[in-house]
Amino acid sequence: MLGDQKPEVCVIGLGYIGLPTAAIIARANCQVTGVDVSDHVVDTINRGEIHIEEVDLDGLVQGVVQRGMLRASTRIVPADVFVIAVPTPFAKDGRHTPDTSHVMAAATEVAGVLKKGDAIILESTSPVGTTEAMRDLIAGLRPDLKMPGRTAETPDVAIAYCPERVLPGKILEELTHNDRSIGGITPRCARKALAFYKRFVRGACLTTDARSAEMTKLVENAYRDVNIAFANELSMIADHMGLDVWEVIKLANRHPRVNILQPGPGVGGHCIAVDPYFIMHGAPDHSPLIRTAREVNDAKMRHVIAQARELIASSPGVAVACLGLAFKANIDDFRESPARFVAASLAREFGDRIRIVEPYAAQLPPEFTGTGAALIDIDTALEGCGILITLVDHDVFRVIPPEERRGAIVYDTRGIWPDSAAAPGENRLRLAS
Repeated sequence: MLGDQKPEVCVIGLGYIGLPTAAIIARANCQVTGVDVSDHVVDTINRGEIHIEEVDLDGLVQGVVQRGMLRASTRIVPADVFVIAVPTPFAKDGRHTPDTSHVMAAATEVAGVLKKGDAIILESTSPVGTTEAMRDLIAGLRPDLKMPGRTAETPDVAIAYCPERVLPGKILEELTHNDRSIGGITPRCARKALAFYKRFVRGACLTTDARSAEMTKLVENAYRDVNIAFANELSMIADHMGLDVWEVIKLANRHPRVNILQPGPGVGGHCIAVDPYFIMHGAPDHSPLIRTAREVNDAKMRHVIAQARELIASSPGVAVACLGLAFKANIDDFRESPARFVAASLAREFGDRIRIVEPYAAQLPPEFTGTGAALIDIDTALEGCGILITLVDHDVFRVIPPEERRGAIVYDTRGIWPDSAAAPGENRLRLAS
């Protein structure tokens, strides 16, 4: 590509990050092919529709599809720029070993259509060294192409790492306006990726090396995890001491240099609940604080289950509404959600006494099958459930007035109803007045 010639782009992975990214690139008048393994996802997008919940994404996708700037496929196609945005989970092996198999599978497919002058950009959150490992894989598959960092000659392709840093519910805005860290295998690679991102990113684009960019993404989420762990540990201490943690945090945050976050039932999502393990995997003997934060946040889920179990057992026969399954407010993403874990644990123990209210779900996740738990709406819950357990701070729950909660026993793990100030020792585990 020379000058202002628009690149053809192939975005691999059309999930919560890949689809909004593909749509924004297409909005910048680049021809985009989005690739996904799911026929359902591909067919949905090609109709101009979306398969995930995200503010304003439906209109954007409809527009770029109708203009012919975005199409979806299950097959990799030749392009000038390949953006890889596939999942990077960890193994359920007790050691939380990072699983980069999806990244390597995507890189293998890209290698088959790669040509001189192309750029490959990995956006998936990845352990340090993944971009280089991807480069080495492609080098083995395409010995006819000179790879960056493996030859003193001018490389034939550019390879870089550029993680997203977005908030669900504001993804389109933040993909456009947030600063980006662009890490190249070489400075030349970083400059080529920089020129690409400047087409659609208004925030500052800062170049570095690939390993530093990979670590930056992990550090950002580990930082959040550690700070949330402090709030969650404080909430468990307050329970033990009979204090209202919300009052303590509110007063402590009046200090000009204190900013304690809000506790909850744990930490979820594919980022904050996962990325710290990638750091721990790379430096297991040098990450005790990060490891402890993960343990504290997981312990908070068990603490909430124990509190809820005691409450439900002390009120035999009373129907229980668990409010929310998503990992955070106002989204339909249930990945690694503590609310989902808590609700499913209670459903397995208390069966059809448990009712689930989740406005962003059309059906319950598979772990609820056979438990007897039912998905209901919030009005039905308020009319028929004597116990309300708030697990997610969706706006639809926040606006419920006190009179609609009157007579219900409330366990508020999110502090969404400040009018239900707890007496010492109750900590929002109380009978609504």
